[in-house]
Amino acid sequence: MAVKLFSTLKIRGLEFRNRIFVSPMCQYSATDGVPNDWHFVHLGSRAVGGAALVIAEATGVTPEGRISPGDLGIWNDEQVKAFKRITSFIIAQGAVPGIQLAHAGRKGSMPLQWIDQRVLQASQGGWQTVAPSPIPFDEGYSTPHGLSKSEISELVKKFAEAAHRALAAGFKVIEIHMAHGYLLHEFLSPLSNQRKDEYGGTLEGRMKFPLQVAEAVRNAWPSDLPLFVRISSTDWAEGGWDLQQSIEFARQLKETEIDLIDCSSGGNIRGAKIPLGPGYQVPFASAIRKETGIATAAVGLITEPQQAEDILQRGDADAIVLARAFLRDPYWPLHAAQELSVDIPWPIQYMRAKPRK
Repeated sequence: MAVKLFSTLKIRGLEFRNRIFVSPMCQYSATDGVPNDWHFVHLGSRAVGGAALVIAEATGVTPEGRISPGDLGIWNDEQVKAFKRITSFIIAQGAVPGIQLAHAGRKGSMPLQWIDQRVLQASQGGWQTVAPSPIPFDEGYSTPHGLSKSEISELVKKFAEAAHRALAAGFKVIEIHMAHGYLLHEFLSPLSNQRKDEYGGTLEGRMKFPLQVAEAVRNAWPSDLPLFVRISSTDWAEGGWDLQQSIEFARQLKETEIDLIDCSSGGNIRGAKIPLGPGYQVPFASAIRKETGIATAAVGLITEPQQAEDILQRGDADAIVLARAFLRDPYWPLHAAQELSVDIPWPIQYMRAKPRK
């Protein structure tokens, strides 16, 4: 049986050299949203290591859309210029550069991950957070401003503008971040969206803003380039967002010409009981793929090559998205190919170290 993990995957006008994707992983290392040498090495090394798609971290479409002051942004030309160096290098290594467009919502204005503090104060450069409803993420967190309809419309435009800039920066794939308790997920979940207007209440209302963003980005993005969406398939909480709503949302996204759903979970409430274990989120990717016919990516405690291969062979997903596994080993695909007895090209500079058959 052919090894599927190293088979090509064609989506629109792009062909990915294998089905191993680098997940967006916040590095909290930018200044004013501008990528630097750290991002060049972090993202570039994964392209050298054999990944097919390298997705830059959650990148704010506005300054207030960042999780922290150390996050990347794509709201100005300086950021675009700095990204070009990175995307050019990724492409030169045979990989595809992707970017995750995001707005942190009520989980913004946070300190850097390694600082033991819940929220930034105004004196520390913090900002007013926004959300569908003025409900804090948790006790001790700032109360967000509930967005007006005009502010929602303006954010739709900001996502579209970010898509134009992403193209100018050399990216070939956009993933819209609608997961992990950030703004678009906050609108989807009844736990965080308690609006009484057309952007709340029913599933149709809660999906309205995220679908408007998806449509605006699709219209701003070339028709021959893929557009992904990352969702939290469940809040892992009673009365919250769940798999059945995710399936219906995926159907709507498919009609909006989204190409792939990156199936994660959680992040919208504190203290959710999550049954962590190897591949614990794979059933979400499988169910959404089978129920809607849209392509999916599996993510979450996928660490071993054979584990990844089995997911693909079962038809549970079309691609595997790795995060911590890539933090531990930037060359995970090269080592996975060796373990699965597949001969793939190595960077010519590294050929002297390639194991012989």
